[in-house]
Amino acid sequence: MEREIIVYHLSAGCTNTEVEEGKIYIGRVQGFANFGVFVQLNESVKGLVHRTNLKRRHSERDPILVKVISIRSNGNIDLEEVTPSIYHTEMVVKKAATVSLNELSQNIGRMIRIEGVVSQIKQTGGPTIFIVSDGSAIANAAAFVEAGVRAYPEVQLDDAVRIIGEVMTRNNQVQVEVSSLAVLSGEEAEKVHGMVDQAIERRAEPADLPFLVESEVLERLRPQMRLAAKIIRRAILESVPIVIRHHADADGICAAVALEQAITSIIRENTGDFEAEYFMVKRSPSKAPFYELEDITRDLDYALKDAVRYGQKIPLIVLVDNGSTEEDEPSLRIARTLDLKVVVIDHHHPDEVIDQFLVAHVNPYRAGGDFGITTGMLGTEIARMIHPEVTDRIRHLPAISAVGDRSEAKERGRYLDLVKADFTEEECKDMALAIDYQQFWLRFNDGREIVKYILNIGNERENQRALVRILVQQANSAIEDQMAALMPHVVTRILKNGAMLFLFDVELFAHKFTFPPPGKTSGEVHDRLCRLHPDRAVVSIGFGPDFAVLRSRGVLMNLPKMVRELRQEILGGGVSGGGHLVVGSVKFVEGMREKVIEGLITKISDVPIEASFTGPCR
Repeated sequence: MEREIIVYHLSAGCTNTEVEEGKIYIGRVQGFANFGVFVQLNESVKGLVHRTNLKRRHSERDPILVKVISIRSNGNIDLEEVTPSIYHTEMVVKKAATVSLNELSQNIGRMIRIEGVVSQIKQTGGPTIFIVSDGSAIANAAAFVEAGVRAYPEVQLDDAVRIIGEVMTRNNQVQVEVSSLAVLSGEEAEKVHGMVDQAIERRAEPADLPFLVESEVLERLRPQMRLAAKIIRRAILESVPIVIRHHADADGICAAVALEQAITSIIRENTGDFEAEYFMVKRSPSKAPFYELEDITRDLDYALKDAVRYGQKIPLIVLVDNGSTEEDEPSLRIARTLDLKVVVIDHHHPDEVIDQFLVAHVNPYRAGGDFGITTGMLGTEIARMIHPEVTDRIRHLPAISAVGDRSEAKERGRYLDLVKADFTEEECKDMALAIDYQQFWLRFNDGREIVKYILNIGNERENQRALVRILVQQANSAIEDQMAALMPHVVTRILKNGAMLFLFDVELFAHKFTFPPPGKTSGEVHDRLCRLHPDRAVVSIGFGPDFAVLRSRGVLMNLPKMVRELRQEILGGGVSGGGHLVVGSVKFVEGMREKVIEGLITKISDVPIEASFTGPCR
């Protein structure tokens, strides 16, 4: 009985060095001569089958099995045709040293072998780019068949692969020029996946460092903050795109920019690709302080398009200054259908129903705090856990968020003291106003570079001050115009609990489609009323056809709870909304406006008021 033999397939990149006498190889007929047939074993290795050693007649490009008789000192290879009936093939790969991806820059010009997991596949107009991670780093492996044609179409995302190629530099970026690529299976694949997973798990561990200021609330939140930081770090190391979706105000922007700085810095260090940060992380402002259906629709569209166009994985969603309340649930349900992982970093009063949709939830209410611990504080401290080296660039952002969001927490003063040598409290207020003003005109654009400039992240201080001054002047001028139009139309009522209620229509008696928008306008009116009545509890309601914005001082209410009750009590009202306990917004159908607002006023009248109303307005 004939025994099965091994026939070897010489992979691309192999040379005579990998050919052994006595072994059988598969090749293709390259050409003919009087004395025999030339056989190509791969693109660079060929030999000759003398006519006396031929068993069959052949045409050009025919496959042929040949045995190596000898390899001469000049490199010529003598072959003999064989015709086994039972055989199996094994791949011969280029002999090359196995290196870690973080060692590529030390091996430029050398043929090397790498083993890792494919995290992204990009088809360019030239080669196919396989982005591979071995846990130590991420690198590009470029494989070329012909311009714009997918190389190795059998390779899929998350496949374990073995790549042999030469380390080269292209456009100032180190990459591997692929000679051969094999998809691993069985124990080999399991070993590579296990190696990569263990390495990433170790590297994903966040830094253990003290907070910038003393805070009991932050210390109690540390485990959840570390969890959020670890999830984000792991996403970066696994080449998972990250969408930072944040409320478009000074607090949300400060938190999101701090995270963006940490994430992009690691992407640059891990990949060596300065362009990767522009398609691997996306910072997206949200008009509302919750995850609207419009937001999830945009994020899903971005995720699915980039999965098709750039071979990216489904992104991690990081919700900043939103994501904690019942209003977020419809969008989070949609996110879950596509297995989108969601991290929430927020300081709005949380609803427990939301936790089922999240992989991490950082919220000061869960640690005995309240909205005075701003999202800017949380985001900055988490960013430092992600990448401590960004600390000096972002350490002033909590102070800006604190004054911008009118925090009354002890931490406000501590963060201001931290940066007072570089930024006065007034300068922090100016930056908060400037960023609010600029973001209004940016609409849904992130304005990445202009926002960084305003917040003085890595730019020349004097020019930044000049820009902030101009923006603040324009913002204050617009605010004064709005107040001049609106203040004469404010209606005053005294509630039965003694609070002063002020009502004003921001649709009929304020300029539309300009700065400040209704929410900011309502806050400015409220500030003026608080200063006019320093010793009274004050509630301000700015309303339009189908919404109301509420600001208060000295009234111990729970706005999210009131909204839930009104939703049940007013049939056909379409009531929704929420926010902080004493600050927020309510939506309803236009035809039920009077009933909803009167219902809200009745509930405010029934709650107690504080004995003292000193301090900044909420």
